[in-house]
Amino acid sequence: MKVTFEKLSERHLPEVLQIEKTTNPSPWSEESFRNEIGNPQSLFYVACVGMEVIGFGGVWTVIDEAHVTTVAVKEEHRRKGYGWQLMVRLLEEAKERGMLCSTLEVRVGNEAAIRMYEKLGYVGVSVRKRYYPNNREDALVMWLYDLDKWEAPSRN
Repeated sequence: MKVTFEKLSERHLPEVLQIEKTTNPSPWSEESFRNEIGNPQSLFYVACVGMEVIGFGGVWTVIDEAHVTTVAVKEEHRRKGYGWQLMVRLLEEAKERGMLCSTLEVRVGNEAAIRMYEKLGYVGVSVRKRYYPNNREDALVMWLYDLDKWEAPSRN
C-alpha cells in the first residue's frame, strides 16, 4: 500500500502515543511529542496508510547535524519498507535544510534497524554503555557523513 507523510499535529497524538507505548520499552511522554509540534529545529512526520497512522519519526536539526530522535512503525506494518521510506523522507528534508551529517543511537540488539541504517549509509562509530533506562542495554552510535552529497540508495 502507498504510504503518505504528514507533519505531526495534535490530531495524530492519540495514535502516535499508542504506537509509542507498544513499540518503545522507554516510551516518550505526551508532552515530549507535543514539544515536537512547535519546535522549529524539529522535523517530525507521521507515516499513514490511508487514514491510519502506521509509524512516525523525528529529527532535530542542530547547526549542521540531523540527529534522529525516534523512529517507530507498528508491529503489523514492519518489514514492508515503511521505516525505510520514513527515514529517506527525514534525511532528504534534513539535507534540504542544509544539514551536513546525521547521527542516531540504536539498541545494539535491534539488528533489523542496524541493517536498515547501514543500507542508508550510516556507520557504527561507538557504543554508549547502559544507555537505555528500561534495561540498561547499550546503544550503538551511528553516523551518516556527507549528507549534503547523500542520495537515497535502493532499498534492496
